[in-house]
Formats: sequence, structure tokens, C-alpha cells
Amino acid sequence: MQPQDFEKVVSPVSVAHFSQYKLTRLLVEHLKRLNFQIREADNSEGLDCEVPRAREILMGHECISIDTASNQCVTATVSHIEGGKCKERKFRCSTLVGTDGAGSSVRRLLGISLRGEKDLQKLVSVHFLSKDLGQHLLRERPGMLYFIFNTEAIGVLVAHDLEQGEFVLQMPFYPPQQNVQDFERKICEKIIFKLVGRELVDIDVIGVKPWVMHAEVAEKFLTCNNQVIIAGDAAHRFPPAGGFGMNTGIQDAHNLAWKLASVLKGISPSSFLHTYEAERKPIAIFNTTLSVQNFKAAMAVPAALGLDPAVANSVHRVVSDGFGSILPSEVQKAILDGAFSLGRAQLSTFLLNENNPLGSSRLAKLKRIFDEGKSLQLQFPAEDLGFRYLDGALIPDVDSTSIPLLRPTGRRRDYIPSADPGSRLPHMNVRLWSDSGKEEKMSTLDLVCGDKIEFVLIIAPIEDSYNLARAAFKVAEEFGVSARVCVVWPVEASNAFGEGSKVALAPWKNYLDVQEVKNPSISSSSSWWELCRMTDRGVILVRPDEHIAWRAKSEIIGDPMLEMRKAFSAVLGVKLKAV
Repeated sequence: MQPQDFEKVVSPVSVAHFSQYKLTRLLVEHLKRLNFQIREADNSEGLDCEVPRAREILMGHECISIDTASNQCVTATVSHIEGGKCKERKFRCSTLVGTDGAGSSVRRLLGISLRGEKDLQKLVSVHFLSKDLGQHLLRERPGMLYFIFNTEAIGVLVAHDLEQGEFVLQMPFYPPQQNVQDFERKICEKIIFKLVGRELVDIDVIGVKPWVMHAEVAEKFLTCNNQVIIAGDAAHRFPPAGGFGMNTGIQDAHNLAWKLASVLKGISPSSFLHTYEAERKPIAIFNTTLSVQNFKAAMAVPAALGLDPAVANSVHRVVSDGFGSILPSEVQKAILDGAFSLGRAQLSTFLLNENNPLGSSRLAKLKRIFDEGKSLQLQFPAEDLGFRYLDGALIPDVDSTSIPLLRPTGRRRDYIPSADPGSRLPHMNVRLWSDSGKEEKMSTLDLVCGDKIEFVLIIAPIEDSYNLARAAFKVAEEFGVSARVCVVWPVEASNAFGEGSKVALAPWKNYLDVQEVKNPSISSSSSWWELCRMTDRGVILVRPDEHIAWRAKSEIIGDPMLEMRKAFSAVLGVKLKAV
């Protein structure tokens, strides 16, 4: 990762390397604090009713059938193990959201197909602990990913926590000649020792899991009259190159939550949920392409060393499906092991050195890959923060001169903040002023409330903008949603800047007065409106998921009430009523 990734200039928080199972554990703990009850499969007391209880999480249950015959509800049959026996239970619900992973039962039961590249690579993940290795790497070569190639073994070591010594080793896997039994605990320990170059005194192999790398996106994200929705890995699965799987999945949930709430609360029609697919599917397709490019960039390194993964996969196909298929399985395995041993022999110091013409050429090629930044990239700020929706629950600019959408290149691009409709609200530190005189520094992203359907209108302290803000309060009430107004004052405003808003917005009280805070690390720090590439006579309407729904770049033309009705109507998918 680059130093700028930790500077908190474009975001109030820095990047983090966080394992999925740790995120799951964190989410469960947070749910408990929100008074959710977590039930294990064996604890089924009181679960005979068909309607799920509110704030209840059932662990160890799998969806095995879905009935959408009724237009009023969805019936899901789930199975679980109780007392050593498999039991089934039916649940009725208005909406079923399948977030059940890359091998989604919900997606399969609905017959939703995936499109993209299948079987890019088969691998085995070995989750293990070793403080000995962690401390060694902290002293000698701290890092997050280690691509290890030697004559005895090949693998990618993911350092989840060097201090605690937690690692995941990824190794190529070639079934049916190889099977999971070939990677039982003691064998994995020996492979790890070969990769590390020495024996470790405290190794503990926690788990071994085979998996297949795909790059696919679901044909559709909604089905059955919008009653069944898929999200996260159930809707898309990527190579684990760049962290796009978890990030894209979280973005899906962020996008869907407020829209689903709008429908369930009767604010928006069920057709409004189509904006979820309209917005998220293009992002998933884009990220799929980007993750494949990044994976192929990573594979350029072994290819430069004479270990092209495509060649290894071709050898495997010849043994499995070609002439080798008629041979006994033990012979096939011996042939495959022998071929891979010959391949790894190219990594010997006898061949791979500056005095050997072939070895020298390969080392020079490897150096060019790293010098030109064409190997694996870990950070994609432009895609992680700068993704933008072009169509959906938003109103595009009529005469947009915005930054054009770029094609994925597989190379790192910096994030450029934008206030274009569909973009995420830019971050700027602001100072909140209250009647008590207490000042509090916060991010513009924190202006958006996370626990209700509330839109934020960002304005400057100008009379026309105050008029629009009053209209926004009235129109939000008509549509059954909450509105908050944020008045952004310039750096040079006095401490009493909030008095003007108090008078201008009375009797409305759901507003905030904030003052720009210049970033001391940037000499030419922009004002809020310069950052957004707008004038202070413009306005920005922000959705509950922090994406910009509508804006006026320079001034508001026309009747404020009509403008606000058009905006809320379009963004919430509600037909504008005659007034």
C-alpha cells in the first residue's frame, strides 16, 4: 500500500486489511448490541411459526426451496441440523434477500445464471498460525502478500496479522489427480516449511479448504416480481485480487438497504427496487474486469520466471482429458507431479542467475514488470471511492461536463472527488457549530444519517438556497421521508455564523451549520464548492447511502417547490402528483 492511502485526505478513514471471517464476527457482535438474538441451529425453541421473529438471526440454516406462487409473500424452506438429524422449517416473508455467498443456494434455486469467466484457477487455502513466522517477517521483510517460488514449492502467503502470526497460504490445486487428503495437516506443515525456508517451532494449521476462482456476474439481481433479490457474492464473484469481493458486496448492501426500507414503508413502489440492479450491476461488471486484469498481472511474475500458469493448466488438461486420461490415477498423479517438479527446477540458482543468458533475461524481464508497476496492485482508490451510478435513483445533469467514466486498466488510479449525480459525496472536514457553543469536527460524509430514510440538502448561506431548503422540508413531508439541511459556511465566517440560518429556516429545526476546515497538509486546500466543482449558489441533494441524487451546479431556476417535487419524485420512483 502507498503512504497516501493512510493520509485521510480523500476519506475520513484510511484503508484496512481485514479478513472476511473477522468482519462476520464483528457484524454479529454489533447485531447483539442492537438487541438482535443470535440462535444456533440446535436452539430451535419457539421457531415453529412460519413468520420469522424480528431481530432474530438463525445460524446454521440453509435455504433449500423457494415458493413464489403467492403474489403476497415468499415461502422459503430452510434446513438445519438438530440433535444430529436434518430438520426443515418454512418461513413466509414479503421479500427474500439472498446474500448467501458465491455458491448461493438462493441464486441456484431461482435459476439465475452467471456470465463471465469460469474456472480461472483451482486453489487450496491453508489457514494457519505461527508467531515464529510473524516475528521473523516483521524483522526481516514485513509485508501483506508474499509470492513464493522455489524448487520445492510454490504459493502465495497472505499475512493477515504479522503481530499475531496469522496467515493464509494459497496453493494451486489440480483435481482429480490431487485431492483434499493430499493437503492434510502434517503435509501442509511440510509445504509451509519448504516455502518459508526453515521449520517453524509453533505452527498450527487451523483449516484447509479447496476453492475455485471465477469471474462472473449474475444475469439479474432481482426476480419474482421484485420479491427475491440477490446481493454480495451471490450476485458476483471475483478473483481475490484487490479486495473487490468484500468491497463490492458491502456497497451492494449499502445501496439496497434504504431502497428496501422505502418500499417496505410504503414510500416507494416495488418497481423502485429495479434501481438497485440498474446501479449495482454495471459496477459489478466493471470490478469483475478489473479484478481479472489484476489477477493476470499477478500471474505475469511466475510467467516471467518460466512458470506460466497457463502452461501448467494445459499440462493438467492433457493429463486429465488427453492421452493421460486412459492411465491409472496413480500414474496420472506421478506424471503431473513430475511435470511440475521439472517446471520448478527452472527456479534453481544454477539457471536463475546473471551469468546464465536465459536466467539473466528472465530476471531482467521480472525487473521491468516491477519497475513499470505492471504486477499485482493492492489499492484502487478511484474504483473503491469513485464509483459512480449513471442510471437509477438519481437525476443526471442535463449539460454535464463531468469527468468521463474510464475503462478498467488494471493499474492504480487516484480518486478524484466529484459531485456529479450518482457519485459518492466528497469528503471534507467541517466544523459543526451548536447553540451551546461547542465545536465538533466531522466529515461531510457524517452529515448523512445511517438509521433512517433521510436526504441531506447541502447549501451555502444564500437567500435563494434558503428558499429551496424550506421547500425541501415541505416536500420531504409530502413524500413521507426525512430531510436535513446542511449550511456550509466559508472558513472566514465568524463564530456567530449560525444565527442567520436560525432565522432563515425557522420554524424548521432539522438543519446543521458547518464551517469549512482547511487541510493543513495541502497548501492549496480548496473550499467545499471548489472541491465539488460548483459555485456557492448551487445545491446538492444527497441520498441516504451518501450518493448524490441531484444537484444544481450554479443556481436554482424556477419555483423551489416544483424543483424539489421533481427531485424527490424521480429519486424515490414516485409519480409526481398534480398540485
